[in-house]
Amino acid sequence: MTPPPDLSSPASPEQPLAGRTALVTGGGRGIGRAIALALAGDGCDVAVNYRRDAEAAGATVADLETLGVRAAAYAASVDDPAAAAGLGRAVLEDLGPVDLLVCNAGIASRGGTVAETSLDEVDRLMRTHVYSAFQLCAVLLPAMRERPRGDLVFISSVAARLMAARSAPYTMAKVALESLAMTLAKEERPHGIHANVVAPGLVDTEMGRRLVRGAMGVEDISTLDATSPFGRVCRPEDVAAVVRFLVSPAAGYVTGQIVSVDGGG
Repeated sequence: MTPPPDLSSPASPEQPLAGRTALVTGGGRGIGRAIALALAGDGCDVAVNYRRDAEAAGATVADLETLGVRAAAYAASVDDPAAAAGLGRAVLEDLGPVDLLVCNAGIASRGGTVAETSLDEVDRLMRTHVYSAFQLCAVLLPAMRERPRGDLVFISSVAARLMAARSAPYTMAKVALESLAMTLAKEERPHGIHANVVAPGLVDTEMGRRLVRGAMGVEDISTLDATSPFGRVCRPEDVAAVVRFLVSPAAGYVTGQIVSVDGGG
């Protein structure tokens, strides 16, 4: 691991996030990995949270370190509130104050109707998407308030507005996550902290591929390119680019926003 950054030196235009530290939940694969790489490319140190896939998280950390930043992997199942809080404390102890939290970890619901769905499933979705973000914010915000700037980015979904049938647990969780973000945008603005939401549509990730197999019987997600906006399914890098903008100096006056990344629907 490289030494801590020299915070007395201003960030350069080439590395506008130099001197900042990020925590990305679910950062080992898919959208989280792309976000971690985008932030590191701008000079940000990155803590990568993962649940089970230590190999993928380790590979992501290795790629981040090649960009010259500090990086470390942290195993924690964020659907457990105690584990989420422990994750936040571990990153604070190892890397210091977190300037930038990206709540990306998420799971899909099983596609049942409300009448078919157990309350346990609803609870699991809420714990994974919402309670984890709430706990991490509670742990990280006191130190973040002392930093020159803080950013909270919550990865939601266009599902929060589509309200499709057979998606109640997932939709409920994402709507609640967005409510948390909008509240934090107002609460933390006096402390120089921005809170924003990024809401992708279908993305070419492992979760996205499972979704189209189960819902549409599509084995190869790339076959949907021809009917997708701009001739392709959304990629993790498309989502990461929006996160990168929202935490950049260029977005210094942007907070309390929900940015859809769905090619226009």
